Amino acid sequence: MLEPLRQGLPPLDPAAVSNAASCALPPRYEAVREARQFTRGTLESWQVGDRFDDVCLVVSELVTNALRHGLAPTAGQTSAQDPPVRLHLMRWTERLVCAVRDPSHDSPVARDSDDFSAESGRGLFLVDSFADSWGWHPLAGTLRGKVVWALFRLSTGAGGPVACDSANGSASGSMNDSVNDSVLSR
Repeated sequence: MLEPLRQGLPPLDPAAVSNAASCALPPRYEAVREARQFTRGTLESWQVGDRFDDVCLVVSELVTNALRHGLAPTAGQTSAQDPPVRLHLMRWTERLVCAVRDPSHDSPVARDSDDFSAESGRGLFLVDSFADSWGWHPLAGTLRGKVVWALFRLSTGAGGPVACDSANGSASGSMNDSVNDSVLSR
């Protein structure tokens, strides 16, 4: 059975941080489509095409899991200032991280099923298959919940990183610190 990694991201050179973007997602299933559209536009602006399909599939699965398993029944009553689910995309020169924040403290759990025709229950297996690594960690400080992340290795092109207007990634500490800073600051 697939076991999620309860850990932060592996350390990477913080000087290589080049782009970051984030969007709040409403507590409804249409948000999965919105997350894919946001991801598509962001990756196009960053000129990251080599893992495009893999990243969009993983984003869909992570957001679906956050909406299905990470929200309390009253999540639709949260304020606009405290969105229940948030998608973060962070790009380093050779890495891309998708991180989805939700208010639940529960560990992501892959279902153990022999029913290969089932329409649900395989999301984390897909994440594990298409991402280079993935894991989760609880949020610290005043925010409650967790972040589930997936890391993708990117091929390096001669053009180098492309600036994005969405947000500016901070280059301080380890990659995990940068992810936490990005997740906690929005």
